[in-house]
Amino acid sequence: MTIVWFILIGICAGWLAGQIMKGGGFGLVGDLVVGVIGALLGGWLFGVLGIAAGGLIGSLITATVGAIVLIVLLRLVRR
Repeated sequence: MTIVWFILIGICAGWLAGQIMKGGGFGLVGDLVVGVIGALLGGWLFGVLGIAAGGLIGSLITATVGAIVLIVLLRLVRR
């Protein structure tokens, strides 16, 4: 069941990051995939920085920040 929550939070975070980072998005499916990968990146990044975010909202914030960072990196690579 944990995997299902992880994927659902990643999907929500991908959609939210796509809304925050306007311009040249990756489409709906692309944003959702970026959200799931961004959730992994955000968890790792917050762990390295020593930031703890608990609960559903904390997980969503962590995943959204990771997805935004991933979108920024993908835009840099795309250029």
